[in-house]
Amino acid sequence: DMILNPEMDDETKLDFITDIKRETNNINFLIQALLKFSKFDTNTVKFNNEENDLKQIINEAIKNVSVLCDLKNIKIIFNCENNLNLICDKKWQIESLTNIIKNCVEYSEENNKININVENNKIYYLIKIKDYGKEINKKDLNHIFERFYKGKNSKNDSIGIGLALSKAIIEKNNGKVWVESNENETIFYVQYFK
Repeated sequence: DMILNPEMDDETKLDFITDIKRETNNINFLIQALLKFSKFDTNTVKFNNEENDLKQIINEAIKNVSVLCDLKNIKIIFNCENNLNLICDKKWQIESLTNIIKNCVEYSEENNKININVENNKIYYLIKIKDYGKEINKKDLNHIFERFYKGKNSKNDSIGIGLALSKAIIEKNNGKVWVESNENETIFYVQYFK
């Protein structure tokens, strides 16, 4: 009844609108993620694999979380050499890396940083995404990429699907993803074989 109150002040209305927008975004993300997962489950995902610039893919993923970074005053420090070519579906790989970086931003304290470095050798590219937020509980480490898994330190509005989707996408592209965490830092590793 309160939300229908015609005498509600503007500040309270704005709070309601903000909450509704956030929840609508969460529901939309969940629906889209479930639709994507259903495609993976039925093997109907068609990757458009072609040669792409890995640095550009990561830059697009960083751009996708820029607003969230601005809100928390988090600086992303990205180091990658030029001309690293990866055979992949660009759109899907941007999504997978966006989900991982978004997770790092969400679990970082305000006024912090995230480091992204790319290692290159003859066999694979290794992306290290390091945040300095809360340590992932040891019991959660083996389950963090499971669908709908919510760990001990999960946010209340966490759906538990973004990292699972990232893993499915990366593995579909002949890659691997894993995470290590301690009290000082959490590092997500994404390995793409050449």
